[in-house]
Amino acid sequence: MKLIDEYGWNNHFEEYHTKHENNDFEVGRVISIKGFIHTLITNEGELESELSGRLLYGVETENLPKVSDWVYFIRYETTGYITEVLPRINELSRKNPGTKTEKQVLAANIDYALIVQGLDRDFNIMRLERYLVQIMACKIKPIVILNKADLIDSPDRYRLEVAKSGRDCPVYFCSTYNQSGIAELKNTVLEANKTYILIGSSGVGKSSLLNSLMDNAERITGTVSDSTGKGKHITTSRDLFKLPKGSLIIDTPGMREFGIAFEDGQHAYGLFPLIEKLAGECRFSDCQHLEEEGCAVIEAYNTGKLEPEVYESYLKLMKEQQHFEIKIEDKKRLGKQFGKMVREATEHRKKYKY
Repeated sequence: MKLIDEYGWNNHFEEYHTKHENNDFEVGRVISIKGFIHTLITNEGELESELSGRLLYGVETENLPKVSDWVYFIRYETTGYITEVLPRINELSRKNPGTKTEKQVLAANIDYALIVQGLDRDFNIMRLERYLVQIMACKIKPIVILNKADLIDSPDRYRLEVAKSGRDCPVYFCSTYNQSGIAELKNTVLEANKTYILIGSSGVGKSSLLNSLMDNAERITGTVSDSTGKGKHITTSRDLFKLPKGSLIIDTPGMREFGIAFEDGQHAYGLFPLIEKLAGECRFSDCQHLEEEGCAVIEAYNTGKLEPEVYESYLKLMKEQQHFEIKIEDKKRLGKQFGKMVREATEHRKKYKY
């Protein structure tokens, strides 16, 4: 077995490589990005690489190599130069934090997202719903991990809270303090050669969890602020690690914002199973479940058949997505207007050129 096979190389990438193989290029996977340095795992081991000029100046930010991307590169002495990003199976993205409307790609080619919440002051079903919706929109399978289980007497209440959304999403409990549940994650949940990404707020114990899964203390762990109850940022970059039993896991900095950013043409209600199930009974096939007559979703909400939290979460996230789409359309429209102005100015200069 080649080294890249141990890092997730599969038929999807092999087929592309076979069709586009060029003897001048080698294949590697991005396992870390620090500034301009992209560390790759190759068949010969790790290699520090930089972007070629074509990528650096000719490609949009979201299409530049991200952690867990597969890339083509060429060697020059002890350095590699990345020339191309292989087509992605998927990508985990979010709306750029703050007021920006651009999409930010966090990582690529992910099999499962491990959504970590702490069973102290961090557990928040609305935030969890936000993670679930965006992750499923990115075509990634979610797994919920509720850490700090040593702080609660019964997990049933939390399991039921997650189940209210109607999603077929496994939920696991663990404690990095007393190591309960860690063996189950290692031996049952995590599969060899599959890629996982840790998602969650600062202070939920992602780095401690990674330490436990790796059987060592490679990652620095932090604490929760006594004054704010919020976690302190310890992980400052995204890195891909190989676990002892062959699973691949991406650690990420804590995210206080996880803005919704669906692909074009993707609808929010398709990501809410309970709402999608009711939608077939609506009077109109294009019902948005907002204020239309004959809406089965609104009726179920009014009669108590649909959990209020589910519908309210749907409304909030749909509104956010519509705002994102409007901003993107404005950007496209302004771009077209600018392009038209440039063309008209060019024609004017040609017409009146002496």
